[in-house]
Amino acid sequence: MTEENEEEVGGIIKQTIDSATALAKAVPIYEDAVQPLAKETGKALGTIGKAVNVALAPISLMVWGYDKISEFLENKVSEKLENVPQERITTPPPNVVGPAVEALKFTGHDETLQDLFANLIANSLDSKTVLEAHPSFVDIIKNLSSDEGLILKLFAATQQFPMIDVKLNLKKKGGFNILHRNFTTIGNLANCKHPQLTPNYLDNLCRLGLLEIPTGRIINDPKVYEELTNDPGIQQLKKQFENNEEFSVGFDQKFIQVTGMGRQFINACVIDKRARS
Repeated sequence: MTEENEEEVGGIIKQTIDSATALAKAVPIYEDAVQPLAKETGKALGTIGKAVNVALAPISLMVWGYDKISEFLENKVSEKLENVPQERITTPPPNVVGPAVEALKFTGHDETLQDLFANLIANSLDSKTVLEAHPSFVDIIKNLSSDEGLILKLFAATQQFPMIDVKLNLKKKGGFNILHRNFTTIGNLANCKHPQLTPNYLDNLCRLGLLEIPTGRIINDPKVYEELTNDPGIQQLKKQFENNEEFSVGFDQKFIQVTGMGRQFINACVIDKRARS
C-alpha cells in the first residue's frame, strides 16, 4: 500500500471513529449515580451515610467519561482494524455503536468486557463482518461478568464441554437429591477468579441464549466424564457413603454447548478481530 493510500485509510478510520466518539459526548453521564449522598440524606443517616459515601466514592473513578471513551475508540478499536483493507471500512450501524459507546461508561474499567466491546465495534466497522455485529450483543455484554467473558473464550475453539450432576440416591425409598449441579472443570480451565460460581455463570450464559444444556443427551465417549467423576472432591464425597445402607452417590452425565446465536456472539465479540482479518 502506498503512503498516500495509508494516509487515506487512516483518514477513513479516524473519520468513522470520530463520528462514534461524538455519541459519547452527546449522552451525558448522570452525576447523581456517582456523587456522594445528598446533604440532607447524609445528615439523616449520620455515620451510616458517611460509610456509604466512602464506599461509593471509587465509583466516580471507574465511570468512563468522553475522554476515556474517545481514547479507547481511537486506539484500541483502531488496533483491532489494523489488518482490515481500506475498501472494507464502512460506517457502522448506529444501533450497535451508539449503545456500545454508552455502555462503555460503566463497563470500560473491566478489561475483559472492554475487549468484547472493542471487537464488536471493530466488526461493525468492517463490511465483511458487519452482519455478525448484532444490536442485541451490547445488552448481552452488559449482562456478563468478567469471569463469564473468560468462559466464552473457551468456547471459541470448542463446541461443547462435559458436565455431571452429582446425586445422592435414596436406596430404600427411591428418588434422589442433587448434591452438585452442573459440576464441570470449565471455571478452572477458563482461569475464572471465582470458579466456585461456575454453575451460576453457566446458568446466566444459558439465560442469555449463548449456551445450552440439551435435555437427555450425553457425549458418546464415556472417557470425557472420567475427569469429573474422578475429581478428588467428588471421590471424597462418594467415599463418605460407600458403606451406607440408605444412600449412595451417583452421576447424571450431560454436556453444555454453544448455540447458533452464541457462536455468532463469539465470532463478533470474543475472538480477537485481528485474528479474523
